[in-house]
Amino acid sequence: MIGRLAGVILHRAADHILLDVRGVGYIVHVSPRTAAALPAAGEACALYTELLVREDLLQLFGFPTLLEKEWHRLLITVQGVGAKAAMAILGTLGAEGVGRAIALGDWTAIKAAPGVGPKLAQRVVMELKDKAPTVMALGGSLTVDIAQVDDAPVIEAPRPARASAAAPQASATADALSALLNLGYGQSEAAAAVAQASGENGASGEDGAAATPALIRAALRLLAPKE
Repeated sequence: MIGRLAGVILHRAADHILLDVRGVGYIVHVSPRTAAALPAAGEACALYTELLVREDLLQLFGFPTLLEKEWHRLLITVQGVGAKAAMAILGTLGAEGVGRAIALGDWTAIKAAPGVGPKLAQRVVMELKDKAPTVMALGGSLTVDIAQVDDAPVIEAPRPARASAAAPQASATADALSALLNLGYGQSEAAAAVAQASGENGASGEDGAAATPALIRAALRLLAPKE
């Protein structure tokens, strides 16, 4: 299994790149969101990858974070969601947006992805809602630098990096979710509260450590008994 590739971009397109890895060219399919964040042709690039195997087809899909890769893996387990539909959902919402929509049961957000109808969007939410807290808890710390190529022959374990602007928010989401679970809240209600609080607060520009307390407070207000 090819789990990560690091090399030089030879060609860029809207939905894929040709990546030269020490003389071997790999076609890696990416979402429009990921493609927009990649460096120019001729520059270094690294991505986590998922190899899709079919009887007559081998395809590599690339992701800037393991969080996004995990969401892609889960999305394609839903009947009717293929690899390209999963990429369309991630390209429209991002990993954080997908987690938020599923945790809140917001199938209309999923439906905004090209090629995804209402019935399929509802099925995605229904089948993955119980799994959302576990994936959200991965956070944004598992991030590869899309502008980094290893010089050593052996590729080292990827380090948290600056490549993903969503990483601090994902980290805050994971930490807030963990805090609520430690306080005794159920996984589903905690994930929904954190997702709603994250959506209402929006991108604050703070790093994960700074954003976490505010996110916890907002989620606790949502979970407080209504008089």
